[in-house]
Amino acid sequence: MTPNDDASTSTALPPARFRLAIDGSIFGWASGVEATAAVLDAFYDAGGRLISTADHYAGGRSEVMIGNWVRTRKRRSQVFLATKIGRHPDAPGLSAHSIAAAADACLERLQTDHIDLLSFDGDHPQTPLEESLAAAAALIDSGKVRALSASSYSGARLLQARQAADELGLPRFRAVFSPYSLMTRRPVENDLLPAVSTLGIGIFARLPLANGFLTGAYRSQNDVPDSVMFVDAAQHLGRAGFRVLKALEQVASEQGASLGACALAWVRSRPNVIAPVVRAASADQVAELVASVDIVLQPHQLAALDRASE
Repeated sequence: MTPNDDASTSTALPPARFRLAIDGSIFGWASGVEATAAVLDAFYDAGGRLISTADHYAGGRSEVMIGNWVRTRKRRSQVFLATKIGRHPDAPGLSAHSIAAAADACLERLQTDHIDLLSFDGDHPQTPLEESLAAAAALIDSGKVRALSASSYSGARLLQARQAADELGLPRFRAVFSPYSLMTRRPVENDLLPAVSTLGIGIFARLPLANGFLTGAYRSQNDVPDSVMFVDAAQHLGRAGFRVLKALEQVASEQGASLGACALAWVRSRPNVIAPVVRAASADQVAELVASVDIVLQPHQLAALDRASE
């Protein structure tokens, strides 16, 4: 699954809007039922179709809320559901048993008969890759899962998984989820990008706004909310972070757009990125995020952001 490989998905997705995914990590936790429905309505109405979650988000409530929204709006054939397994306390790890149990639980919570993209959430080296991939193969053969991906894997582990899959005729990872932003470049660009380029797969960029820091809302410790969601934004306060914000402010001024929208446009410009996966707590936030899809940064703007974030 590459940035332009829409034909490989199980649903027809608008090419432009497919390049932005909504992150379900706050649903059922920071966002209640009504707020979650409002965000998903706004995202869908703006052309968004890709919804990403995980079985452990809010103990499974994220999947429940997404499933309820899909069912009540009768939109299963129009949306692309991606979820992750491996970290839910009822089905931890990636043993064959855990994978089968976790997938069935995801299907029940999401109220669907298939998952478009199932991710192994984090590397679990205590289980042989061959066992995990064989369990995924059974899910794909049964029609419960359409495609397989990985989340938070190293480049070396992705290469090992490809070798095992090809040697044994098991499913390949079609994509990888990883944090990637102007503030978290090095792990991706030094390790992950070379591997995904070799493998010919794409990256879903999680936390592309660095937990909100790249919106410009947090300029001091007093600005950062007392929430697990945003506490990591505080780690970017300082000279390096402010240098990036200054460059973003200049680019945003030239584009007539918000800092966050320009930060997302930078992520989308990177090699092998399929889509940023963004959090939104309100319909108004969705509108700003979706607007970023139409922003094309100029070469000098990309260069300025690259220099500032090195």
